[in-house]
Amino acid sequence: MSTTHRATRPVAVESAMTRRETLEALSGLLMALFVGLLSTTIVANALPTITARLEGTQSQYTWVVTAALLAATASTPIWGKLADLYSKKLLVQLAIVIFVIGSALCGLTQSMGMLIGFRVLQGIGMGGLQSLVQVVIGAMIPPRERGRYSGYLGAVMAVATVGGPLLGGVIVDTSWLGWRWTFYACVPLALIALVLLQKTLHLPTVRRTVSIDWLGATLVTAAVSDLLIWVTFAGNEFDWVSWQSAVMAGGGLVALLLTVLVESRVREPIIPLPIVRDRTTALAIIASIAVGVGMFGASVFFGQYFQIARGWSPTKAGLATIPMIGALLVSSTVSGQLVTRFGKWKVYLVAGSILLVAGMGLLGTIDHETDYAVMAAYMALLGLGVGMTMQNLVLAVQNTVDLRDIGAATSVVTFFRSMGGAAGVSVLGSIAANRVSDGVAEGLVAMGLPAPQGGGSESLDLTGLPAPVQGLVRAVYGDVIGDVFVFAAVISAVAVLAVLFIQEVPLRRSNTAGEAAPAAAAPAAAAQAPRAPQTQPVPPAAAASANGVAPGADGNAHHADGRLVLGRVLRGDGRPLAGASVTLADVTGRQVDRASTGDDGGYRLRPATGGTYLLIAAAPQLAPNAAMVAVADSAVHRDVVLAGSGEVRGTVCGATGGPLPGALVTLTDVQGDVVASTTTATDGTFGLGELLAGVYTLTAQAPGHQPVAGTVELPDGGTVVRDLVLVGGARLTGTVRAASDRRPLPEATVTLLDDGGTVLATTRTGGDGGYAFADLLPGDYTVTASGFAPVAEALRLPAGAEVAHDMTLGALR
Repeated sequence: MSTTHRATRPVAVESAMTRRETLEALSGLLMALFVGLLSTTIVANALPTITARLEGTQSQYTWVVTAALLAATASTPIWGKLADLYSKKLLVQLAIVIFVIGSALCGLTQSMGMLIGFRVLQGIGMGGLQSLVQVVIGAMIPPRERGRYSGYLGAVMAVATVGGPLLGGVIVDTSWLGWRWTFYACVPLALIALVLLQKTLHLPTVRRTVSIDWLGATLVTAAVSDLLIWVTFAGNEFDWVSWQSAVMAGGGLVALLLTVLVESRVREPIIPLPIVRDRTTALAIIASIAVGVGMFGASVFFGQYFQIARGWSPTKAGLATIPMIGALLVSSTVSGQLVTRFGKWKVYLVAGSILLVAGMGLLGTIDHETDYAVMAAYMALLGLGVGMTMQNLVLAVQNTVDLRDIGAATSVVTFFRSMGGAAGVSVLGSIAANRVSDGVAEGLVAMGLPAPQGGGSESLDLTGLPAPVQGLVRAVYGDVIGDVFVFAAVISAVAVLAVLFIQEVPLRRSNTAGEAAPAAAAPAAAAQAPRAPQTQPVPPAAAASANGVAPGADGNAHHADGRLVLGRVLRGDGRPLAGASVTLADVTGRQVDRASTGDDGGYRLRPATGGTYLLIAAAPQLAPNAAMVAVADSAVHRDVVLAGSGEVRGTVCGATGGPLPGALVTLTDVQGDVVASTTTATDGTFGLGELLAGVYTLTAQAPGHQPVAGTVELPDGGTVVRDLVLVGGARLTGTVRAASDRRPLPEATVTLLDDGGTVLATTRTGGDGGYAFADLLPGDYTVTASGFAPVAEALRLPAGAEVAHDMTLGALR
């Protein structure tokens, strides 16, 4: 691939929102994400105690987790599609309300059946929170800049993941609280998130024709629910190979086929098929399933291992997972910063997936007596892998889609990650239940005791069992959890293969303007992918003077509070652009103000109130630019860069017609200034884009070839294809010999002249008498050779003296 260098003035490319505005909005979003993650982790560590108090079974234990994951998974694509059609802020708040109601009902439950049912409602809210937070962040922050904020996401995930088990353990171990507060504790945090979002999150509401695909949503939910229920029951309630499995698996597949049929025909599909068919998204989906198995499976089965197999308290069990969470925090933060700095993300996906499989595989070697220090190292590897892959998979997909589809695309990845977690917990839980049942039965028979009846329905409350039986159960659980991680490692290996084949696409430095389409002021602006403008808040007085207007002048008389949007519109080379149209539209798409730039490229717009607006700049022969701008009570400065939309491309070949890779191609304007340059790809092709209409000189050069130049006339917004042929320079070589004996003459002078007698080059022969002239044009030449130059040296002889005087020939003068 060729690399193009633009000969323009450096322009800082930032998010359409200032860093302060972004951090304020992130505070509410991260709190919402924290609540969604905490609801899973706070219960995971307390679940053995909850199951024992409600007299639940191993199967019901698994279903408490699976029910929430199933509901979250099935609802994720619906939340994502709604985010593309309705207010993202309103949907996040709705998800919080549903989550609060579900959490409160879970705390009031009186049986395992009620708990599983209320967890479904809680899971619907969880699905919205975990999906929509990623969607909103993707809409606010360009992909290239998103890495710097992944540290905050990693910190929230780490605190929720390690703090949840700890908090759940403390609540369970505190007699005056009890396990019900593991659900109640999330309610006040959710309400805080609701208030923060109302105050800090301000996104433009895009008016689009709404057509909800309710049939597709129903089919997706039915298909996923059917398949997840099947993998949960199979091997426990009935055999994998049975008529029940055939009915449930067949029904799920039929529902999936109907989903594909419906989604290919409706106007607003829940899961847009073009997104799924995209290579990056498809491979990210496969990898996300494996990551979901690792992330959710680890959180569920570590709690069982430490509490049942090791006999530790819930609090101590939560502390035991700190190595994994700490590694997850470090890897997600560091990899995010490196992605932002270098713009490369695939290497972290590959390394993370390998570490994920390695951690799973090593954890597959544990048993009930494995030293904790060894386990801590294995858990750290697992955490490093999950931290590198989880966020970067979402980033890779968001980078390939338009902003208008970012909700659906993000939800698809989250959907399959959750589905992988739900299916993984179900399948691995079924394997664990069967193996525990068989292992306990065999152990009891070996001890001379009768084996229990009921398969995997034994109670998880070990306090009432005799000490030898307790030891047997703990040993079996410890060994079985190791087997579970072996199966998880095999599943996770698929992620390595998937990410190896993902094609790395350079990260965009700005978000597209797809959501700006309803702005009537500049419909053409929405059709392009704009560049993010410079962002620099300035004081009111400075903002006024920056545009040539003194404070208090008429231009600011009606806005003494400084509520202005002003700046300059610049060309790609940094020169001011006069006569450009600049429009400010509100969040409903209505025009608020409009101006044309002056000779200095300056403009000023006056919004009536503070808020978030859409700033659109356009000019003839240039690609338009659109970006969001937040206005408070002070002036905000925005410098906008408008680049051309023309392109010159072609192929550089040698005299034989073969491509010349690595040739330097340069484009200069009529003033002789370099406009753009690039090097040809391996197939000799080149492309120079973002050019203004005009006349240019196109030049190509390569080592061992004569440079070539030609004139290119580029129309407005057009593309010119120009192929260049480089002719290799001629080379003249020979040997100067003595006429008497044909021996080579070293240090002879050889001169090359053109057909007009002009000296072109001079050289001396080497020790073998040889000479050479390179890079010569075709034509007639004259070559002259001469021997040693004459030498004259003055000397004086005294009377009667004998003087020896040696002389040396061959020194050129």
